[in-house]
Amino acid sequence: MPRPKGSKNRPKTVKATVDFAAQIAEKQAAKEAAAAEIASITANIDALKADLKTKKASLKKLDKELVKLESKKKDAETKAAESAKKAEAEDVLKKLLASGMTADEILAKLK
Repeated sequence: MPRPKGSKNRPKTVKATVDFAAQIAEKQAAKEAAAAEIASITANIDALKADLKTKKASLKKLDKELVKLESKKKDAETKAAESAKKAEAEDVLKKLLASGMTADEILAKLK
C-alpha cells in the first residue's frame, strides 16, 4: 500500500473570524448608492424625454410652416410668370398694332 504524501505534523490553521456585520453594512451602503444613482439617472431620463417631446413638437410645427411658405412661394412664382407672359403678349400686340397690322391679321398669326 502506498504511503500518504505530506507531513502529518503540520500545524492546524485557525480560521479567522469573519466580520459579517461589516460586510453587510458595506454591501448595504453600496446598494443605497446604486439606488440613488439609478434614481438620479431615471430623473435625468424623464427630463430628457420631456425636452425631446417639446423639441419634436417644435420641429413638427416648423415643418408645417415650411410647407406653407413653400406653397406660397410656388403660387407667387406662378403669378409672376403669368404676369410676365401677359406683359410680353401686350408688348408684342402693341408692336404689331404700331406696325400697321389689323386685329384680324394679329388673331390669324396667334392661331
